[in-house]
Amino acid sequence: MEAKKPIRSFKDLEVYRNLYKSSILVMTKIIPQLPRSEEFDLKNQLSRSCKAAARLIAEGYAKKHQKKGFQKYIDDSMAECNETIVSLEHVKDIYNIEPNLCEELVKVYDISARQLFKLAEAWDKFKFRSRHTTPDNSNNT
Repeated sequence: MEAKKPIRSFKDLEVYRNLYKSSILVMTKIIPQLPRSEEFDLKNQLSRSCKAAARLIAEGYAKKHQKKGFQKYIDDSMAECNETIVSLEHVKDIYNIEPNLCEELVKVYDISARQLFKLAEAWDKFKFRSRHTTPDNSNNT
C-alpha cells in the first residue's frame, strides 16, 4: 500500500484532482458538441457546474482553519457534483452525445460527491481551528 502524502495544498486532494480532470473533459469533449439551441441552458449550466466543483474545493481550502467556512464550500462542491451528474445524464439521454464518456464522468462526479460527503463528516469531528495558536492553544493575534 502506498503511503499517503501530506496535504499541503488543495491540489494534493485526490477529489480536487479528479474533479479538475473531469471538468477539462466536459469542456473539451462534451460542451462543444451540444447544439446551439442549448447555448443558454444546458451548455451554460453544465459548463458552470463542472468547473465549480473543483473551484469550490480550492476556495474552501483557503478557509480550512474555519470549520464552518470550509464546510460550506465542501457542501457547495457536492451540490455542483450532483448538478453536473444531472446535466451529463441529459446530454447522454437527450442528445446521445458521447454516451460512454458521459457515463464515466457521471461515475467520477458521483464518487467525488461521496468523497466530499466523507470529508465533510470527518471535518465535523474536528474542533474549530485557528490559523494562529501557541503551544497552550490560545490564539495569537
